[in-house]
Amino acid sequence: MQTRLSPQQLARPEIAQADEILRKCVHCGFCNATCPTYALLGDELDGPRGRIYLIKSWLEEDRAPSASDATHIDRCLSCLACVTTCPSGVDYMHLVDFARAEVETSDARTRTERLTRAVLARVVTDTRLFRWAMRLGRLLRPFARLAPARVRAMLDLLPEPESAPRRTDAAPQTRRAGGVRRRIALFRGCAQDALRPQINDAAIRVLERLGCEVVTVSNTSCCGAVAHHLGQRERAHAIAAATASVLRDLIERDGVDTIACSASGCGTMLKDYVQVLGGDPDVAATAAAIAARTRDLGELIRELGGVAGASPAGQDGLRVAVHSPCSIYHGQRLGDQVSPLLAAAGYATESLAEPHQCCGSAGVYNVLQPALARELRTRKVELIRRSGATVVATGNIGCLLQLRAGVRDAGLGVSVVHAVELLDAATQKSE
Repeated sequence: MQTRLSPQQLARPEIAQADEILRKCVHCGFCNATCPTYALLGDELDGPRGRIYLIKSWLEEDRAPSASDATHIDRCLSCLACVTTCPSGVDYMHLVDFARAEVETSDARTRTERLTRAVLARVVTDTRLFRWAMRLGRLLRPFARLAPARVRAMLDLLPEPESAPRRTDAAPQTRRAGGVRRRIALFRGCAQDALRPQINDAAIRVLERLGCEVVTVSNTSCCGAVAHHLGQRERAHAIAAATASVLRDLIERDGVDTIACSASGCGTMLKDYVQVLGGDPDVAATAAAIAARTRDLGELIRELGGVAGASPAGQDGLRVAVHSPCSIYHGQRLGDQVSPLLAAAGYATESLAEPHQCCGSAGVYNVLQPALARELRTRKVELIRRSGATVVATGNIGCLLQLRAGVRDAGLGVSVVHAVELLDAATQKSE
């Protein structure tokens, strides 16, 4: 794709990078074939190719994004199915991140929209605030029908109290197993630690059984992904820099050789720290060290050889459908890494059809774009129904809550859990 940007524009590093990405696009449209929002809306501007043209147009016209531009950019899930499909290697992930940041600094959004996004970025990334917000949400649930669409979406996703028990934040704690194979820092994730702390507890037990020493990172829990994908460039950079400092100390002082993420969105973000913090030479080496050491939890367990369960014929007769989060399937290019792990642990598994299709969670997308998110969820729930599964396993807290709400509304008697919870259950039985 040919672009015509001025030398003054190209003097900005982020615009120079955007220009380089734009020039790789050959207009083929393969991306639209796997784009969830294009499939739903059928509008060229709601597919990757159309969004690329929008970004190109406002840059060439040297203008701020318009409200219409912002609408089409905001509808993007950042599922990155287009990146997996693209034959030309267009780095759409970083292009749309750039676009969101440009929209955020423009006048394209209303004050109400800005306030909503600011509140989300503040509450979701603070575990204690999030827990208080959940308590308030449960009180408001009986009145959900009277609430605005976005508030209803948030209330719909709230887990029941028994699914998110209260847990106090403890100091970093080292848990030792017999022979230490790896020294691991478990990155807990801000939203996940509030919504379902059992996931991290299960992760610790599984890693210990695999002979690892695990340090839980309790003085930081946010990777900056929420702010980053909301286009809040400065806030995301500040959070990422602070988190990088904590992780650097664990690497240099405590000899941590692996950073494990049980929330796949966090893993995708940490692996991208070289890009996120790239403009800061003081932390460039730290960012590279973090990215090199970061592993999705499933990825790490596979590296460690997996786990063996007690019943090769299938754990308790469960039939497990595996949902691969976009952040694993496309963001980290790991595909379906969970099915082999669960099968080795004794579960009868199958991958859902259309594994490239997003469930509609996408960070806080299901709150900001509730109608589109619900349509995508309905489509995914129908695939679950057809599979005949009794359990759905995933690797991301957002997908877990999105699918759990969907199967509940559809009246399916299906549990939705994190894959590591099944691995934990299998290895407990085999002890």
